[in-house]
Order: sequence, then structure tokens, then C-alpha cells
Amino acid sequence: MQALYIASSGMAAQERNVEVISNNIANMRTTGYKRQRAEFQDLLYQSFRRAGSTTSATGTEVPVGIEIGSGVKTAATPRVMSQGDVAPTEKELDIAIRGEGFFAVSLPDGRTGYTRDGSFERDSSGQLVNVDGYTIQPGIVIPSTANSVSIAPDGTVEAYLNNSTTPTTLGQLQIARFANKAGLESIGNNMFVETGASGPAQSGTPNSDGMGDLLQAYLESSNVNSVTEIADLIAAQRAYEMNARVITGADEMLQATTQMR
Repeated sequence: MQALYIASSGMAAQERNVEVISNNIANMRTTGYKRQRAEFQDLLYQSFRRAGSTTSATGTEVPVGIEIGSGVKTAATPRVMSQGDVAPTEKELDIAIRGEGFFAVSLPDGRTGYTRDGSFERDSSGQLVNVDGYTIQPGIVIPSTANSVSIAPDGTVEAYLNNSTTPTTLGQLQIARFANKAGLESIGNNMFVETGASGPAQSGTPNSDGMGDLLQAYLESSNVNSVTEIADLIAAQRAYEMNARVITGADEMLQATTQMR
């Protein structure tokens, strides 16, 4: 009975939906995390009577056909790249992007990663790095004698060196944006890499040409909304239960048919 296969595809789709929701909830406190959502498509249809087919020699046509679907499939799990809440941290090397853009990070395999997680540190040589020790592009070195490091909204990094009364410019942070940021590939550790779907990175100066500005001593929170996720979870559970009930009903119908024979 085709209903068994159709309902099983519905259960599989809702199982994948719950997996996406559970990952969102698990990352509610992950800095810069962007929530995902599951999108679905119906499968091929079997046509028993096509709409518009003729039914007589005079050319009368069927106004409505008979089509039976094959179920559902998961089509995509795109990320929702909306802005998360920005919260103060009182740490001078924490930086939040308010608006469009990603920080560029040099990965160990030679690729460039992109992240919204601005929780930066200094390594043993004073290089500005992320929590995994990967260099932030372009490379900025903060000397050990630097005091009162200041990061402007346009990314300019300044500090007072050797008790000087005049700040010294150490460099300027750049951020990157993409034509289709939802097309970025997630590789874990709050990191994305570009793909053919995302288009190439377009680097620029913060707070100019549509780029977001930077906020020092702030971090961007996850954009996961707990109420929305719980509501989606309940809906997925109910859809799963309904598909399971269809399988039970179809099984009972097959049992009745068997007993008739």
C-alpha cells in the first residue's frame, strides 16, 4: 500500500526537522550562531487521469485529473542570517559586528574562514587571533607594551605604547560580505567558508559601503528564539505522530484485507 511509503517519508522528514531544531536549541548560547530551518518539497506524482485529457469524440476535456503524490523530502536547511542581540562583555578584544559582514580568519589548511564570533585574543607574539589561535585577517600585532587598546567602529586599532600620551595606530580590521551569505558552508567552530553558491568574498572597511560597523567590548549572541523553536518542535512532533497514525491505519486496512481473503 502506497500510503505506508508516503507516511514513512513524512516521518523521516519530521525527524530531520527535529534534528535541525535540536541543533538550534543546543546553540542558543553560541556566540554569533545563525539558526537553521528545514524546508521541504513534495515528491513525484503518479497520474491516473490527466487534467485536460479528452473524454469523448466531441473533444470534451477532464477539468480535474487524478494525481497521487509519493510523499515529502527535505529540500534544504538554510541559515537565517538575521542580526543577533549584541551584549556587552567589558573585554577590550571582544568585537561585535552590527550589520553586514564577517571577520576573515586564516585557517590551518590555507583556506579563509568567515565568522561573526568576535571573541579575540592575543597570542604569544601579540598577534590578534580567535579562540582557536587562528590569525584574524589582516594580521594585526598588539605589542606587549600596548595600553588601552581601542577599536573604532571603522576597524581602526589604536593603543598607547610605552606610556605615550599619543595613541599609535596598529592597523585596521576588515570585514567581508557575500552576495548570498546563506550559501556559505558551515565547517564548525563558528566558522563558514565560501562556496560557489555564496559567491566570492567582498572585503571592505567597516562602517562604509553598506558594511556593518564594529562595537568594541561587545559580542553578538545567537539569533535563536527559544519560543519559536519550541513552537516548531511541537508542530514537528504532531506531524510525526500524524504520519505514524497513517501507517497504523494503513496496516489495519491491510490486515482487514488479508482476513477477507
